[in-house]
Amino acid sequence: MKHSMIRYQFANGAEAEWRAEIARFIAALDSDPTIAGRVAYRCMKVRNEPAYYHLAVADDDETVKALQSSEFFKRYQEATRRVAAEGRVDVVPIDVIAETKRHA
Repeated sequence: MKHSMIRYQFANGAEAEWRAEIARFIAALDSDPTIAGRVAYRCMKVRNEPAYYHLAVADDDETVKALQSSEFFKRYQEATRRVAAEGRVDVVPIDVIAETKRHA
């Protein structure tokens, strides 16, 4: 499993529109015939702050490559840069050290 955390400060555009864009991206993940069921994605926002965090989990390197080559991913990646303060988006690979039996 490949885990990544994407983080940025929302600074540009209407937040309601951005949230709709996130929902469209997640719907595309769930419906894409190549990667559906092979990627878990969650978006979170720090309450009362502009900080957004996205957690992505892909089954393997092949899944990551398939995702990154998709047109909907490229559009979403560019849109994320547009809404982020100064275009700064950090993508951090993370390793799971331990977890509960139930995880989403």
